[in-house]
Amino acid sequence: MATGNQEWQVESIILGIHGLNNKPPQAQIEDWWRAAITEGLQKNCQIVNPEFHFELVYWADLLYKYSLHDDTDFSFDPLYNSQPYRPAQSGAIKEYKDGWLDSLQRGSFDVLGKTADSLRLRFEIEILSDVLLSRLLRDLHFYYDGDRFINNRQGQSELARLALRRELNAAIRRHASKQMMVVAHSMGSIVAYDALRDLGQRDPDLEVPYFVTIGAPLGLPYVKTKIIQERGYDPRVRTPSLVTERWVNFADKRDTIAVDAHLADDYGANRLGVQVEDDLIANDFMLRDGQPNYHKSYGYLRAPEFSRLVKEFLSR
Repeated sequence: MATGNQEWQVESIILGIHGLNNKPPQAQIEDWWRAAITEGLQKNCQIVNPEFHFELVYWADLLYKYSLHDDTDFSFDPLYNSQPYRPAQSGAIKEYKDGWLDSLQRGSFDVLGKTADSLRLRFEIEILSDVLLSRLLRDLHFYYDGDRFINNRQGQSELARLALRRELNAAIRRHASKQMMVVAHSMGSIVAYDALRDLGQRDPDLEVPYFVTIGAPLGLPYVKTKIIQERGYDPRVRTPSLVTERWVNFADKRDTIAVDAHLADDYGANRLGVQVEDDLIANDFMLRDGQPNYHKSYGYLRAPEFSRLVKEFLSR
């Protein structure tokens, strides 16, 4: 048990990339991600004062003119952030225990996923998918819109999905000399997957030892179809070549965004034999009103299974 500061390798860094919808300013959400990871290391790994290098790859300001705020005097404002980071209640953080139902549900999702993929590719239900996505996952629809251009950091108009990928590409290149763990939440997992594939084709010497996806919609037939269409894969998507050691996918079965919690049957191994490993967790995050949010990044970032993986990475 650590009784003081844990000494990690200084050349290691955790790069986070956030998910759907508008966010607080970068410095605020970066502090909250760091706080959630720290809370997990303290409570799950008994490390009193964990120190690690962390940077959040931020793209919300490319899609939203104004960020969310936490001023309770203006709680009626649509830009009021009703879901700030909050430390877990005593005893709330628990390890997920797999049961026989998990195997049954995994098989059911595999069958449903293959059926949905077949229908999607056979009948080309593009219009229906676009309508649903525009209502339920606006940012995801925005990302895949082939006519949607935004200004990147250089002030140049660029296809939205390319501008978002550029943010992670730049961070990875900036920290190329360090050991990296990329942690991607929600739609950030799609941005990260695409960015890593792009970098692997352009700069095969770059390496990302650990790729971690949390609350990821990468198993959705629509998403896999878009990846196949853009990259010409046939018939299966696979682990980005830059990922040299592990890709771990954490999902809560109650998370509606990560409805297909098992990606191992959807994504093949890369040339190094690295294939996604699925791990179910229990997301403990509770809103101010006491209602659970099983998709919230903070609950994933302090789950025992995630904390042990972070400790493993930093202790290499």
